[in-house]
Amino acid sequence: MAATKFFETRGPVDPALHYVVARTVELAELMRRIKLGRYLVIFAPRQTGKTTFFRWALAALAAEDETYFPIQLDFEAYKNYSPADFYANLHEDILEEIESVFQHRGSVMPSALTQFLAGATLTDHVAMIRFFSRFARVLGHPRVVLLIDEFDGIPSAVVSDFLYALRRVYVSKFRDARCPYSIGIVGVKNITQLNYDRTISPFKIQDEFQLPGFTLAQVQELLGQYTAEVGQPFASEVVATLHRQTGGQPFLVNRLAQLLTQEMDIPRDTVISLEHFAEAHRVLLTEDNVNFNHLTTNVQRDPRFERLLMRIASSAQPLSFNPRNDVMKELTTYGVIAKGTDGNCEIVNPIYQSCVLQAFQPVINGLEADYFPAGTKSGYQDYVTSSGELALGPLLDNFRDFIVRAGFRILEVPRLPSESVGQHLLAAYLDGFVKAVGGFLYLEVPTGRGRTDLIILHHRRKYIVETKVWGGAELYAAGKRQLAAYLKLEGAVEGYYVVFDHRQSPVPRVETERVDGVSIRSYVIPVVQSRPSDV
Repeated sequence: MAATKFFETRGPVDPALHYVVARTVELAELMRRIKLGRYLVIFAPRQTGKTTFFRWALAALAAEDETYFPIQLDFEAYKNYSPADFYANLHEDILEEIESVFQHRGSVMPSALTQFLAGATLTDHVAMIRFFSRFARVLGHPRVVLLIDEFDGIPSAVVSDFLYALRRVYVSKFRDARCPYSIGIVGVKNITQLNYDRTISPFKIQDEFQLPGFTLAQVQELLGQYTAEVGQPFASEVVATLHRQTGGQPFLVNRLAQLLTQEMDIPRDTVISLEHFAEAHRVLLTEDNVNFNHLTTNVQRDPRFERLLMRIASSAQPLSFNPRNDVMKELTTYGVIAKGTDGNCEIVNPIYQSCVLQAFQPVINGLEADYFPAGTKSGYQDYVTSSGELALGPLLDNFRDFIVRAGFRILEVPRLPSESVGQHLLAAYLDGFVKAVGGFLYLEVPTGRGRTDLIILHHRRKYIVETKVWGGAELYAAGKRQLAAYLKLEGAVEGYYVVFDHRQSPVPRVETERVDGVSIRSYVIPVVQSRPSDV
C-alpha cells in the first residue's frame, strides 16, 4: 500500500500530512499552565518540535473554549530592526493575527474593534501595554494567549523594556482581566542569555516549560503509524536502537525514519532490519544537513567547548553538571550536553557524540602507515577469517602493537587531546577496518565517565568493543562486569575491553577470561606521556 503521509524534518508538522507524536501528556500539562494564566518560556535547541508543540496547544485550547484568543508572532526577522521599526512591524503582525482569528472562526469582526484597530498605534513598550488593555476591553476581556516564536530575534535595544512591560501586565491585580492573559515565549537562547541589564531580571515571573525528547514509547507510536498505514513493520531491535542512538531527538528520529521508509527503497514486503538501520545511520552521519551544521558550528566556536566535550567523553572521572557554568550552559542551549540522571554531564545522544568526534578528529592522523607491521599481506583483510568472520582479537593485538610502534608520535596528532588520544586512534583504526571489510561501526550509548561502546556489525553478527581510560583497579574490574551485562543483554557471547593507561608507570596487560558467563578479552594499553625532548 502506498503511503499517504510522510516523516517531516523541515518545519512544523501537520497531522493531516505527516506521521506525528501526539505528546498528549505534555500538551495537557502545557494547556493546564496556560489556563492558569502563566507566562511560559520554552527554550530548546532548534528542530526539537517546540513551535509545533505550542501551536497544537493553542489550537486545542481555542477549539475547546472560544474565550481564548490566540495571537501567534514570530521575531525571527526582527533582529536588526531599530526600536521604531520593531514596534511598527509588531503592530502590523498583531493586526494580521487578529484578522486571521476571526476568519478562522468564520465570524465578523465587531465594528467597535474595527474602529479601535483603525486608530491604534504601537510605538513603544508602553503603547503596547495600552494597546492590549484597550483591545481586551473592546472585546469584553477575552483570554488572549500570546505565542512569540523565535524570541531570540528581538532587537537587543528593546528586549529589556519589552520584558518589563510583560511583567507589569502579569503582576496587575486584576489577573482574569489582564491582557495578554498568558504568554508563551519560544526560542533557543534562554532569557538570561539575551543582552539586557543583568543587574535585575525583568522577567523573573517566567514559568519554564521543559520539552523532552521522544520516549521509546513515543518512537514506537510514531513508527507504528507508518506500519499501520503501509503494512511494513520495523524489527523491535531497530526501534530500540533508533531511540538509543537519537536519544529521542525529534529531528534525528524523523530523519532516520525518512531514510528507512522513503529513500532507501526497501521493499514494502520486507521487515526493516538492523542491517537496514545500519545503512540509514551511515548515510545520516555522512550527509550535510542543517541540524548537524548548527551542532558542529556551535561546538567549534570556542576552544573551551572542545576541552569540555573531550573531558566528558574521555575522563575516567565523572564531571558534575554545573548549571551556572557558562560553557556548560551554552552547550546545553545548543543541545549538545545535558545533566544525566546521576547529576553528571553527558553528551545527549550517540549520534551527536559521533558528530562531535568528526568535528574534532583530523581526517589524516599521520600514523596510518604504521597500522600494520612488516610482512602484512593484505592490510585489514588479514583480519577476516576464511569463513568470513572478523578476527577481532588479532586485530586489537595489532592495534596494541601499533601504539607501541608509534610511541610519542601519537602526541603529535593535531587537535587530539592527550587524555583521549588512544580512544580517538582506536575509533579511527576500527572505522578504517569496517569500511575495508564492508561492515559498519557506531557508538551505542552516550559517553560519560570515560566509557565508549563501539559496535561493529558485519554479516549479521555484532561485535562489541568497550573503551575506557584507566581509573584504578576497582574501576577496571567493574568495567568488565558492565561489559558482561551488556553482552548478555545483546545476546553476544564475547566482547573486547580496551583500557588506555595514562599513568607515568603503566603496566601493559592482555587477558582473556570468562566474566558472568561470557568471554571478555581485555587490554590495558600504556599511552606515552611525553616526547623525548620534553623529558
